[in-house]
Amino acid sequence: MPDNLQQALGASTNEPTASSKSNLKKLPGDLAMWFFILAELTVFAIFFIGFAIAENLNLVMFAEGKAQLHKVAGLINTIALITSSYFVAISLHSMRVRNDRQAVFRLILALVFAAVYIVIKLWEYESLFEQGIDIETNTFFTLYFLITAFHFMHILLGMVILVYMAKNAYQGKYNDSSSESEFSGFESGACYWHMVDLLWIILFPLIYVI
Repeated sequence: MPDNLQQALGASTNEPTASSKSNLKKLPGDLAMWFFILAELTVFAIFFIGFAIAENLNLVMFAEGKAQLHKVAGLINTIALITSSYFVAISLHSMRVRNDRQAVFRLILALVFAAVYIVIKLWEYESLFEQGIDIETNTFFTLYFLITAFHFMHILLGMVILVYMAKNAYQGKYNDSSSESEFSGFESGACYWHMVDLLWIILFPLIYVI
C-alpha cells in the first residue's frame, strides 16, 4: 500500500501514527531504569525512617552528633549537586536540539561539580576521623556513615554514567536517527543523576540540620 494512502487511512480511522505514539510516552528513559530508581528510593526511605526513629529514641545523642558535623561543607555539597543536576538537565536539552558538542561541555561541567562534592565529602570524613569519630562511635555516627557512604557510592556510579553519556554524545551516537534506544539511554542516565541529587536534598536537612 502506498505511504500516502496508508497515512490517509490512518487519519480517517483516528489510529495513532508512530510519531503520535512517541508523543504519548509519559516517562523519559527506559522503564528498567525507573524500576531501579524506585528500588533505590525505597532503600533510602528505609534508611531515613530508621534514622528518624533512632533520633526520637536518642534526642541528646543525635543533637550532639549533628553539632559535630560541618554544616557549611554539607551546604556547599548541596549547592554543588544542584548545580551539577542543572547542567545535566540542560545537556539533555542540547541533545534534543542536536547540539552534541554543547551537551558534552555541559556534562563535563556537571562532572566538575560532582567532583567538588566528592572532594568535600572525603575531607569531611577525614576531619571526623581525626577527631576520633568513626562508624562505631555511637548510633548517630553509625547511621551517618552508613547513609552518607551509601549515597557516596551512588554519586560515584552516577559519575561513571555521566562519563559514558559524554563519551557517546561526543561520538554522535545519540543523534543517529536509527538509535532511539540510545537517546533513551541518555534520558535514563539523566534521571538517575537527578535521583542522586534529590536524595541529597532530603539527606542534608535530615542529618545535618533538623
